[in-house]
Amino acid sequence: MFIWDPRYLLFALPALLLVFYAQIRVKSAYGRYSRKPNKRGISGYEAARILLRSIGLDHIPIEKASGRLGDHYDPAKKVLRLSAGVANGRSVASLGIAAHEVGHVMQDATNYAPLRLRAGLVPAVKIGSWLGPAIFFLGFFLSSATGSTIIAWIGLFLFAGTVGFALISLPVEFNASSRAQQLLRTYQLADGQELKETKQVLDAAALTYVAALAQALSTMLYYVFLLTGFSRRD
Repeated sequence: MFIWDPRYLLFALPALLLVFYAQIRVKSAYGRYSRKPNKRGISGYEAARILLRSIGLDHIPIEKASGRLGDHYDPAKKVLRLSAGVANGRSVASLGIAAHEVGHVMQDATNYAPLRLRAGLVPAVKIGSWLGPAIFFLGFFLSSATGSTIIAWIGLFLFAGTVGFALISLPVEFNASSRAQQLLRTYQLADGQELKETKQVLDAAALTYVAALAQALSTMLYYVFLLTGFSRRD
């Protein structure tokens, strides 16, 4: 059974505060610009289709994504998915988010290395994110009886994949946002003011990935703290 260690807050609290702040930023930016119509009067779906056609990737299907702001591109199935609010919305926010996802399509089409690496990490992360902590704490508690921390280090290694995934997500997301701005500018779907506004939405969304990295890293550092024996000192 896991016993709560208040020292965990020394590692987790800054990351948790960043997560909270990132959520506020996203809610504020999306809430504001999802209510502001874009000047072209086009929906997120129409914007995505125009951009895909313009860059020669019109064969990519666009499907409905489940959940609010569940927009994503699936490089394994070559499918772009937009949430109902983004696909049907004719707002500045819908324009920016749709262009961002098209940016991911471009990454895939040009064999953007960080995207490939992130996609390759997905299976390991799905397992390591929950199995890693379970094995770590099993090994950590057994170490008092066996004197060996090998099992705990294996759990830590498995969890480290989560940190790697969060880290590689940063260039993937920032690059997709940069491509989105370029696409909207090149194909004249947004004017100067709207480009600034879509950037605010995308920058807020990118902050959630920074927060995810901070959260995963703080947890891993706490595990290292436990294993190196500092927590056992009087």
